[in-house]
Amino acid sequence: MKILLDTNIILDYAIQREGFWEAAEKVFLLTESDENIEFVSSSAVTDIFYMLRRYYKDSFKAQEKLQDIRKLVRILEVSDANIDHALSLKWKDFEDAVQYAVAVDNKLDVIVTRNVKDFELKEIPVLTPAELLEKFR
Repeated sequence: MKILLDTNIILDYAIQREGFWEAAEKVFLLTESDENIEFVSSSAVTDIFYMLRRYYKDSFKAQEKLQDIRKLVRILEVSDANIDHALSLKWKDFEDAVQYAVAVDNKLDVIVTRNVKDFELKEIPVLTPAELLEKFR
């Protein structure tokens, strides 16, 4: 299964957000199977770094955490076509529209996020970590 991880899932895992970390960790453990590949968009990487730097108040610690995450996920480029697709969606949250366009345009199987309601279309499944994990039970 090819899975796009939304920014909030990566941050839940990286900073061990109370109440969310355990599910995020289990989602990351799915990569132990060769059948599952987790992705993050290149546009999300800078957002993740920014949030990690704010959380740790240390650029080097943020870079370390990002390097750890990088070992677990593949990065998908955000292309001109992805941006055009996202703009055509006319969603309130452009960042989510970009994530959605990247996932759909790269023929991924699912998007995992805690903010399912922010994804206005569902051409591919948009699931919470708990919903994704239920599929693997």
